[in-house]
Amino acid sequence: MSLYTQYMEEIQTRKTELGLNPKPIDSAELVSELISQIKDTNNEHRKDSLHFFIFNTLPGTTSAAGVKAQFLKEIILGEEQVAEITPEFAFELLSHMKGGPSIEMLIDLAFGDDAAIAAQAAEVLKTQVFLYDADMARIKAAYEAGSAIAKELLDSFAQAEFFTKLPDIEEKIDVVTYIAGEGDISTDLLSPGNQAHSRADRELHGKCMITEEAQQEIVELQKKHPNAKVMLIAEKGTMGVGSSRMSGVNNVALWAGKQASPYVPFINIAPVVAGTNGIAPIFLTTVDVTGGIGLDLKNWVKKVDENGNTVTDENGDAVLEEAYSVATGTVLTINTKEKKLYNGDKELVDVSSAFTPQKVEFMRAGGSYAVVFGKKLQTFAAETLGIETPLVYAPSKEISHAGQGLTAVEKIFNRNAVGVLSDTPLHAGSNVRVKVNIVGSQDTTGPMTAQELEAMAASTISPLVDGAYQSGCHTASVWDSKAQANIPKLMAFMNKFGLITARDPKGVYHAMTDVIHKVLNDITIDDRAIIIGGDSHTRMSKGVAFGADSGTVAVALATGESAMPIPESVKVTFKGSMAKHMDFRDVVHATQAQMLKQFGGENVFQGRIIEVHIGTLMADQAFTFTDWTAEMKAKASICISNDETLIKSIELAKSRIQIMINKGMENEAQTLQGLIDLADKRIAGIQSGEEPALSPDDNAKYHAEVVVDLDQIVEPMIADPDVNNDDVSKRYTHDVIRPVSFYNDKPVDLGFVGSCMVHKGDMKIIAHMLRNLEKKNGSISFKAPLVVAPPTYNIVDELKAEGDWDILAKYAGFEFDDSNPKTAARTKYENILYLERPGCNLCMGNQEKAEPGDTVIATSTRLFQGRVVADTSEKKGESLLGSTPLVVLSTVLGRFPTLEEYKSAVEGIDLTAFTPVEEEMTTKFNAGQAVPVKVVS
Repeated sequence: MSLYTQYMEEIQTRKTELGLNPKPIDSAELVSELISQIKDTNNEHRKDSLHFFIFNTLPGTTSAAGVKAQFLKEIILGEEQVAEITPEFAFELLSHMKGGPSIEMLIDLAFGDDAAIAAQAAEVLKTQVFLYDADMARIKAAYEAGSAIAKELLDSFAQAEFFTKLPDIEEKIDVVTYIAGEGDISTDLLSPGNQAHSRADRELHGKCMITEEAQQEIVELQKKHPNAKVMLIAEKGTMGVGSSRMSGVNNVALWAGKQASPYVPFINIAPVVAGTNGIAPIFLTTVDVTGGIGLDLKNWVKKVDENGNTVTDENGDAVLEEAYSVATGTVLTINTKEKKLYNGDKELVDVSSAFTPQKVEFMRAGGSYAVVFGKKLQTFAAETLGIETPLVYAPSKEISHAGQGLTAVEKIFNRNAVGVLSDTPLHAGSNVRVKVNIVGSQDTTGPMTAQELEAMAASTISPLVDGAYQSGCHTASVWDSKAQANIPKLMAFMNKFGLITARDPKGVYHAMTDVIHKVLNDITIDDRAIIIGGDSHTRMSKGVAFGADSGTVAVALATGESAMPIPESVKVTFKGSMAKHMDFRDVVHATQAQMLKQFGGENVFQGRIIEVHIGTLMADQAFTFTDWTAEMKAKASICISNDETLIKSIELAKSRIQIMINKGMENEAQTLQGLIDLADKRIAGIQSGEEPALSPDDNAKYHAEVVVDLDQIVEPMIADPDVNNDDVSKRYTHDVIRPVSFYNDKPVDLGFVGSCMVHKGDMKIIAHMLRNLEKKNGSISFKAPLVVAPPTYNIVDELKAEGDWDILAKYAGFEFDDSNPKTAARTKYENILYLERPGCNLCMGNQEKAEPGDTVIATSTRLFQGRVVADTSEKKGESLLGSTPLVVLSTVLGRFPTLEEYKSAVEGIDLTAFTPVEEEMTTKFNAGQAVPVKVVS
């Protein structure tokens, strides 16, 4: 059977079973067959083959793009003739292929013997930005050899004509509102985790956005208001909390954006999204990737009394009143010049934050990628010509306050800044390009990152990146047909691209399904590093890490750079003493509760860096804090450690990197050994005193300072989704923190210890509790299921060596077996201990889930509706978050324990203790020494 016949059968299946259009083609073999049928003017499939070739072949570096570009070149040269594809049309098609083979063909033609063709090719090349080192090297060599065409190209690139000749964005954009939900809208609503397997199939994945009813409502609004763009809104909440989720933005763009190219199917850009409280920081970055608009509506405000005091309800929460309506179907106008939102002639709100010079450039260029690559291309051209780079793009915003010290994040950004003009240190609000040290790609967004890399014609990792990792943790719990189809292909692509991969495409080393954040935390060996990861919980306890969408990850992998503003910071310190029966997870929850109380319910962490002065807590344990900061809508988090603790943390990271080498995970570039060498260098710098542990200056300026009083934490704290709150907008937030006594006698249906929020110490706590229970009762029985998923294989190996795994296995009714992994998700649970494969498990919600309607107590991170547990018609599923000992005891009892029961159960157990440092962890400000030497481009 020919590939074309197979493709036609797949088309019919997609149409009949799924109601979908033909899947875009990425196969060189299939495109070659299409070309054969196009050449045969009598072929019965010629018309369809032409259509698929022109409109349904993926661009970039796909193998299909290579064959398509070559055939178009042959048409331009007159070697092949196709009536429907003139040489002019062939050039147009090449111009829409973005890069890779298309650029190679255009350069061939530009430097060819036919002057007329060369001139046409040069004109097309002037519009392109996705050129890489090999492409630029060819142009530079031709220029140095005296090529007039090469000089013409460089002159155009230096002037950034690929950008300046684009039309300006519209002055007025009409939008019609669609309220997608009330309260915070998680990206799970836009791109559900349980549909992660389909994200790379954009049309198919688009079917899962919100609901089918919502999709139809959006379509009807478009029909009714053909000249307006549908704007999705989080009413009385923030849009896009949780994950960055490029697939979420893709889905919104698919339904409410515009097609990026007529020749590339299902790739839409420029959606408009909004929220009463704006857009979550990492989701807003994803919106920028597509050249979209994200508005902060401020359409609900705190009600005040006649004295100007905020009115609160019986729970102490601020009462909100509507400043203006955005009810579904309301037509509004965005004035991009005035940067204001109007209803007719009535001004509603200033939206200038959505139209900074940089964001406007993204909108004009069709997305941030084109700007990032355009700047690099312009810089290359100017340097090759030996001229100053003309000021075309909006200059980077460089803010420097004389006499003001630097926060930790300001120091990191100054250290890694690229192309900075200022001679003085930069402060928060500055917008800069920075070198990225570590990059992580996870397995449910990885297929999209691979697509993005192909689309931007990248073929190998940037040499600027110190280390990069492709995980397998989100698909670890069930090795089903979807995982088997997607993951090996992803691992092969990323391994070839230059990443360390969890699975070996050659099958030599054992599959490692370790949680991505734990691996990134280990391979980050410098507290001054910048990390970009394809998951919102990319929050390292060394360096500063930013969760990012799949596209931003792709840019970081391809260029070794990222561009972003330096965020403001909130300083978190501690006082008092931690009670022996408390776990550090309780400190984490208490931080949130005390912060909200200190600032009248305002989340001062949102959109900012949480700089936590952790002192003597090792990186593994401190990660519990930094990981949680994603739920507070913080931009990122930084741990301030003392020298001794930082050295211990780096030594531990070194040992785990060595284990990866011993397992055979090293690549040809010797990336892992390079990280060990960098770790040794960092340790030497700390020990010599020349480069001590990162700390802020003593006169650094913070947006706010939070002091956590440990003496106030007297019982385990729980984050509650508050699923039955009468105010829908307050459900499924992380703002409800309650003591365990609130839940006296409340039944528990399932417990989960796992995800990135736990470490080796948590596993040892479980073992200790089981020994205590065995000693006390003679045997152990569970009145609710307990699911345990260790974060990494290293932890499992260490527990086995230390004897703790034995007690876990003894009482496990199920223990994972890598030689025979589960191929189907569990739908029912027994009242036993399940020892699951290292990975995300229930936390991700895309494979394993609790039974619908369950009350789950978990160490996980997510409270999203339906994520860990779905609702039933009778009862809403609840995912309450707490510490490991609380989860274990609750499953043994089948209910939440009393405080006395809890204290008794943890007596004698070494919980994750924490003692605040007494001294200020700051550096004496010295204007001449505050910032290390900058990286230069």
